[in-house]
Amino acid sequence: MSILHRASFTVSAARLDQLPPPTTAEVCFVGRSNCGKSSAINVLTNQRRLAFSSKTPGRTRLINLFGIPDPVEPGAHLGFLVDLPGYGYASVAREAREEWADVLGGYLRDRPSLAGIVLLIDIRRGVTELDRRLANWIAPTRIPVLALLTKADKFPYGQRIKAVAAVKKELADIGALNAMPFSATKRIGLDTATAQIENWISPKVVP
Repeated sequence: MSILHRASFTVSAARLDQLPPPTTAEVCFVGRSNCGKSSAINVLTNQRRLAFSSKTPGRTRLINLFGIPDPVEPGAHLGFLVDLPGYGYASVAREAREEWADVLGGYLRDRPSLAGIVLLIDIRRGVTELDRRLANWIAPTRIPVLALLTKADKFPYGQRIKAVAAVKKELADIGALNAMPFSATKRIGLDTATAQIENWISPKVVP
């Protein structure tokens, strides 16, 4: 069983100063609203409702932490999966959008326990202007990024490969970037994505 399957809700925070002190590895999930982020988290953790998206666009504004328990030390965590607020709804007031941008950018730039970033991009849209803005925050940190091109089941195999190549080219300034097709419904890319995230949380010792 994957260690991700043991994840459980730990805490929500509306602001960075409400987050618990950084202690162990965190892997954050970030992407445009309606990019399939909640579905990805749920299938990776093998849970139906661990993460959920609001039916009202732009309503979910909290940072949600899901702790992965340490099997050796009761009450401690191996790491956390961090669900960052979705971004990009035009219907949300500009002031609120900028406030979210400050939270997202601050977390990505300044969180010392951040071990990896899962960037979710709708394969049908490709890299949008907002994704590019997000990449501009990420690139200077040199934190490794796994770009999941969600809803990949909507494309035939050859088109998926072209989409991955296009994303890699557009986000080349993120040095440690891995991009792959992903589908929560068809479980495309699930095993590879799971292995990458597990390794960020609990790195395998290679002789």
